[in-house]
Amino acid sequence: MTILSVVRDVCTTVGVVQPTSVFAGITGNRTMQEMVTLANEMAQRIAYDARDWTKLRAQGELIGDGVTTAFNLPANYKRMLLTSNLWRSGTPESHMRFVSDMDQWMQSRISDYNNAWGEWTMFGGKIHIYPALAVDEIATFIYHDKNCIDLVGGGRGDVFQNDLDVFTIDERLLKLGMIAQWKAQKGSPYAEDMGTFGDALTRAMGSDQPAPIILQGRRLAGMGAWYAPH
Repeated sequence: MTILSVVRDVCTTVGVVQPTSVFAGITGNRTMQEMVTLANEMAQRIAYDARDWTKLRAQGELIGDGVTTAFNLPANYKRMLLTSNLWRSGTPESHMRFVSDMDQWMQSRISDYNNAWGEWTMFGGKIHIYPALAVDEIATFIYHDKNCIDLVGGGRGDVFQNDLDVFTIDERLLKLGMIAQWKAQKGSPYAEDMGTFGDALTRAMGSDQPAPIILQGRRLAGMGAWYAPH
């Protein structure tokens, strides 16, 4: 379902005339301007705030040169996953230690403390790693992609640009969220619509993660499967 189809359905529900195009002539169309703004906001709320959607998980790699300790984030980076770690190819037995406290990070650097697996943190829009990755050593991590819209021209973006662009997650979620928020913004009763959207979002989040494979017996520690003893 394209953004044009979503907006047409929303317009029918909230009592607004259906457009033949969302973007054609949008400069002089206040209603479509509001619809696009709402579509972008709702798409980003669903994509960024609800969960770590499997469709928006991306893999990042930092390649060492033996000197660099501060690396730029990927262009499509939104945030780390809730359970993200950095793994060095030189020490694959364990992930690097994340240091959240800046004073602790600075103390370790000043004292030249060297963790066996390495340490990392984030500040200044960069990922900082110590000790420096060796030449051609790779640090790998999984992050949340900010680009939640499939663009008709190819690739992904974080805002709608064309009538034929498609929301990456679930177009029905986008439609239900837009209906509830539109009514709320216009002072119309919206509690039932918000409840419908909340229920749909909850179901989508629950089914997004692959379910454990149950064989027979007991669950393996730390794994989403069950082991059947012989």
